[in-house]
Amino acid sequence: MILLPPSLLDTDTLSDFIKGRNHHIVMMGSLYLQQYGHFTFSVVTLYEILRGLKAKRASVQMTTFLRLCQRSRVLPITIRIAERAADIYVDLQQKGQLIPDADIFIAATALEHGLVLVTNNLSHFQRISSLSAVSWST
Repeated sequence: MILLPPSLLDTDTLSDFIKGRNHHIVMMGSLYLQQYGHFTFSVVTLYEILRGLKAKRASVQMTTFLRLCQRSRVLPITIRIAERAADIYVDLQQKGQLIPDADIFIAATALEHGLVLVTNNLSHFQRISSLSAVSWST
């Protein structure tokens, strides 16, 4: 049995799991749920998924997603996370390698809680030197 580290799911990974879009992500997500009993993700991810569902008026999917949120650990943005996000922003800005603010907050949340970030967007997140990021898509 593969032992997965405690992880924070990025929006793209959680969305792919929910939609069943990628067999490998579904398999890894199911294994993660067997090990931990819940997903962990940022309130930023909750917002990004909800705004997409609301924009599409996908009420059935929204209900399903909100049920998943109730069974998950949704981490808020705290002052410490905001401070860490600001540090990440300055570092990336100085390198000329900025990524979207939402990604910075998600990365700061993973770092603050000592979690591995699971994302399909490794190219963005690997710019943050102290962040451990992996992909479940392959």
